[in-house]
Amino acid sequence: MDTLSYKTVSANKATVTKEWLLVDADGQTLGRLASEVAKLLRGKHKPSFTPHVDCGDNVIITNAAKIKLTGNKWEAKEYIRHTGYPGGQRSLTARELFGKDPARLVEKSVKGMLPKNKLGAAIFRNLKVYADDNHGQEAQKPRVINLNDNK
Repeated sequence: MDTLSYKTVSANKATVTKEWLLVDADGQTLGRLASEVAKLLRGKHKPSFTPHVDCGDNVIITNAAKIKLTGNKWEAKEYIRHTGYPGGQRSLTARELFGKDPARLVEKSVKGMLPKNKLGAAIFRNLKVYADDNHGQEAQKPRVINLNDNK
């Protein structure tokens, strides 16, 4: 019996194959979209997934301004930050954050589903979010991913 055929293959930076994926957020629910995109960014859809390596793909999200939130989340969901000064806690509702920049709402939800360490920060840099249909990554020839097919 050849025991070499049973070795676990661990990916590293040199052996990872990355590609560009395009996701259309038009009519998608925010949390469901964010969890699927986090899987694509992390590389969990690949058979060569390695937890401690950035083996995910580069993801472009377009039409972030056409995202949906269910229930009363537009008013009830709050995003809290702190300035660093005493009494410096600030909060925005989902509607206020969406009014300032719709792409930030999607970015924050995806970032919250990634690891909270240096690897998570590196993976987050592989995400590009655009409020409308125009994106600047045509040269990378992204492959279109339809998230409705995954259901």
